[in-house]
Amino acid sequence: MKKLLVSVLVVLIIELTGCAVMMPPNSAAPKPQTLYETLLIDSSDDTVLTVETLAERLASTDVVVIGEYHGHQASHLLQSQIQAALYRWQPRQLLSMEQFNLDHQAAVDAYLSGATGETEMIEDSKAWDNYRASYRPLVEFARQHTLPVIAANAPASIVRCVGRTGPDYLSKLPAGERAQLPEHPFMDTPAYREKFNAAITSSHAEANETMRQRLDNTYKAQLLRDNTMASQILAARVAYPHHQIIHTTGTFHSEERLGTVALLKRRAPDVSVVVISPVVWPQNSDKAPLQDNRIKGNFIYFVQPLPDEFVDEAREHKAMLARFRQPIKDTCQGDTP
Repeated sequence: MKKLLVSVLVVLIIELTGCAVMMPPNSAAPKPQTLYETLLIDSSDDTVLTVETLAERLASTDVVVIGEYHGHQASHLLQSQIQAALYRWQPRQLLSMEQFNLDHQAAVDAYLSGATGETEMIEDSKAWDNYRASYRPLVEFARQHTLPVIAANAPASIVRCVGRTGPDYLSKLPAGERAQLPEHPFMDTPAYREKFNAAITSSHAEANETMRQRLDNTYKAQLLRDNTMASQILAARVAYPHHQIIHTTGTFHSEERLGTVALLKRRAPDVSVVVISPVVWPQNSDKAPLQDNRIKGNFIYFVQPLPDEFVDEAREHKAMLARFRQPIKDTCQGDTP
């Protein structure tokens, strides 16, 4: 009962004052109660923040990177709320998105200018399947306020071919396609490789040479995405000087300031970048799991876990096999028929 009263009091203070609140030691933070809710924390001092207070703190930041769990309602709602709150402080704003590939920039621009409708844009840009449910609010806010939207990711077909055939694939591209990509497309940081290995390759410690090569190609494809997004963000800063950039991305690309963020800072050390990362609140726990999660971002936000996709392991295995056995429609330069 005492924990509940503390949580209710914290929520009331935040809502009534709009201020940051330092959590008392060993107290229960207001755990998200629905899949739309978040608990926003400043990692530097564990204060609970409102979106408005966060926006005030970030008003002068050059690039605000908001990591997401793809398809999680709370992530996408928070992104939209932060976008609008930051705009009130800095109306010179642009939206950079992992969710559109740079070769579809013209399709995004056509929609923003009113030359096409939403369904046309979705088809022409090959937008993600969850565009309407997850990303429509972000793009509509930009469109309604005449703000640029940057298609930041590398072309999907090129990423797939690097993953299939290796980094030398880029040398086979026509000059125009290669020119769209960053000069150093596979720039790397050791910590990111370690994180990637831990997440993807831990079960392949004894892999043969062929498997190791495939995994290395997969990592190079990941680097191509991150380097391209970093490069696109910096190009947007040149094209739109004095604009604050909001970049939306899957959290693996940004948490712990690795991936896109690390490569952005390597290219432009003087650019100020803040990372906001999601953390899943563990089931059957009433305490905010701050320990070991603070490093994930300058700010973190807790969300409820999504439901398990499968309980039956055999059905899960069958579904995964079916997913990876889908025919690849794209051919790569130099493929033999």
